[in-house]
Amino acid sequence: NAAGPRGNPGGPNPTKVAAARAAAMMSNPVHGLPFLPGTSFKDSTKTAFHRSQTLGYRNGYAVVRRPTVGIGGDRLQVSQLSQAELDELASKAPVLAYGQPKQAPRAEFIPAYVAFDKKVLKFDAYFQEDVPLSTEERYRIRRVNIYYYLEDDSMSVIEPVVENSGIPQGKLIKRQRLAKNDRGDHYHWKDLNRGINITIYGRTFRIVDCDKFTQVFLESQGIELNPPEKMALDPYTELRKQPLRKYVTPTDFDQLKQFLTFDKQVLRFYAIWDDTDSMFGECRTYIIHYYLMDDTVEIREVHERNDGRDPFPLLMSRQRMPKVLVENAKNFPRCVLEISDKEVLEWYTAKDFIVGKPLTILGRTFFIYDCDPFTRQYYKEKFGISDLPCIDVSKKEPPPVKQELPPYNGYGLVEDSAQNCFALIPKAPKKDVIKMLMNENKVLRYLAALESPIPEDKDRRFVFSYFLATDMISIFEPPVRNSGIIGGKYLGRTKVVKPGSSVENPIYYGPSDFFIGAVIEEPWSKARSSCTRIGQ
Repeated sequence: NAAGPRGNPGGPNPTKVAAARAAAMMSNPVHGLPFLPGTSFKDSTKTAFHRSQTLGYRNGYAVVRRPTVGIGGDRLQVSQLSQAELDELASKAPVLAYGQPKQAPRAEFIPAYVAFDKKVLKFDAYFQEDVPLSTEERYRIRRVNIYYYLEDDSMSVIEPVVENSGIPQGKLIKRQRLAKNDRGDHYHWKDLNRGINITIYGRTFRIVDCDKFTQVFLESQGIELNPPEKMALDPYTELRKQPLRKYVTPTDFDQLKQFLTFDKQVLRFYAIWDDTDSMFGECRTYIIHYYLMDDTVEIREVHERNDGRDPFPLLMSRQRMPKVLVENAKNFPRCVLEISDKEVLEWYTAKDFIVGKPLTILGRTFFIYDCDPFTRQYYKEKFGISDLPCIDVSKKEPPPVKQELPPYNGYGLVEDSAQNCFALIPKAPKKDVIKMLMNENKVLRYLAALESPIPEDKDRRFVFSYFLATDMISIFEPPVRNSGIIGGKYLGRTKVVKPGSSVENPIYYGPSDFFIGAVIEEPWSKARSSCTRIGQ
């Protein structure tokens, strides 16, 4: 506000005006001036050229701060509202009486390998293959199925197997992404349609049709499908379908016709061979196959688990079986030479195999007890036999033999002797250990007299000892001088069986059988019919 150099009160100061202009030129260079020394000015008042700090802490938490000044301290000209807020204000509509409408939730993201899992597009196609070295055909048509896997945009080409074609068929191109051109592009499901040609590895395939799922999927994606085409026919295959030229043969039986008519048709019979009459013989089951195409017979063994036999599959290999031989052919060396029609009067045929009748083959008599459903249908149509039975040949198991113990021989205890009948290596019977520990060294002693019709035995006295731990009894006779009877041990320690008890369930003398006045019969001296009476 001071006066200027010419005395103009309130005029601007020229020095300050020049400094302001220099600062303006330095911050905002004049358009058109080159950025060279002398044409740019540096503000000497600026000394800090660092970037503003945008990170900080508030109440112990890291927060982000929006910078307000730039490099050199120049204030940034930014809006106070974020871009999202500005977009919301620009697109905000008047609010109705019910408030702001709620936005629909975003659809959940589903990856392609989940959305298109096990979804495959199938196209029917064919390709033409040249046949240069054949006089019957110049080219052949081979049908294929093209599969497109939506989950990873891979493709595979599979040729259906045709029986007796003589061509390696199956998977022609394994599953992979197939190149469409030389630029590295791959086939996409948008490139596939009916009535178009696609080239894969130098081979051109013609797509003629697709399945229902493929049609619905492509139409749902907005692809207009071409009308389906007819599958091209293979000229050689159509030639083979024409009726063959008929030839008149000198005989009514035609082996070629039999082979072509009954190819892969086999009659199956279930039979048994009962050899139990011979030593070490047994009853074994077999399966008899009769091949209708050449009237051959095959006998297969039926093996069971753990039957103890080697797993040989065949008892008799496939061959024609003679039924009636000529008289001079009985001594024919069949084990060395094959039998021809000259040695055989009649061969086995299908009418010889009847369910419920025996059949002798190579010296073994087989009994046929059942057959499969195809065999039943064949016999019904061919021979008019509709009631082939199913015979039960299972043998009932004999009743179990009751194991009886042999009579007691008097040696040792009955339990010890019975162990020889229960096991090859006998084991000692189990003892009551608790009873032995509780009654250890506990013995009951009684004095008894012998009751006998012999006068010399009336004065004999015996000492009975009953051991509570083992239920055993020992008898001791005190020696008497000049009695003529040698005293000592009369009976060693053992269990004594009561008279009348069986060998299977022996009943032994117990403590309750010994009391004053009781009569103890001696089973070991039945010949003398003596007994002992306890006195005290």
